Amino acid sequence: MAFPHFKKNHSRAFVALVALAASCLVPFGQSIHPPAASHREPVLVELFTSEGCSDCPPADALLARLDATQFVPGAQAIVLSEHVTYWDHEGWRDPFSLDAMTERQQRYVDRFALDSSYTPQIVVDGIEQVVGNNVRAVTGALTRAASKPKSEVAIVDAHWTNGAVVFSMKAEPRNGTTLVAAIAEDATQSEVARGENAGRTLHHVAVVRVLKDFGANALDGRSRRLAADNVSHPGSSAGPLRLVVFLVDPKTGHVAAVTEQTVPR
Repeated sequence: MAFPHFKKNHSRAFVALVALAASCLVPFGQSIHPPAASHREPVLVELFTSEGCSDCPPADALLARLDATQFVPGAQAIVLSEHVTYWDHEGWRDPFSLDAMTERQQRYVDRFALDSSYTPQIVVDGIEQVVGNNVRAVTGALTRAASKPKSEVAIVDAHWTNGAVVFSMKAEPRNGTTLVAAIAEDATQSEVARGENAGRTLHHVAVVRVLKDFGANALDGRSRRLAADNVSHPGSSAGPLRLVVFLVDPKTGHVAAVTEQTVPR
């Protein structure tokens, strides 16, 4: 049983359940995911994490393993690492933390009627949440999500220019859904000086640097611009970025379609 870290209730019970392969990074020019022998349903996997949380590195490693090996049959995991800010007061500011990620997690807290935000937390397709370092729970949530077919969506002509990713979309008509897009750094690392992870070098994959809701009328074929001028800082790699786009039912939070593409800088 894994015990998550809550904002004000810092459990240290989970220390070493997952000493999994830390980060199997994919060289530029290769596909993010290995080829599948049979159909895999795309599934959005959001990890809420923090470099200030000692329970989070096993979840970060699990996300990296899921991303690299795609070990859940039938699922194509499209992962995002979303670093929250409420751990920053523990003596170490997570250089990848964003207020927008804290606010996004709070919306999930409200949707799932949870008592509090916590880390590490994984949200699958916007409708199921589990403790992020619980391998069995994560596998089960992805298996259930992969059993539900999604609409088709495709990214068109995505490219990096002047501090932004410019792209357009092709998608099946889906009444009532909104288009959400995120730019994520393919890989990052930090030398943690203080806090619960002091002295550790932490690695992450698909770290969100910006996420934007383009609204319900964004599938008209026009180009969209997603600015992210915060992707060049200590700990960032010089490799490609990931553009992740998904359609969401705003009433239920359910992800109706999701895809991703690497974008060279």
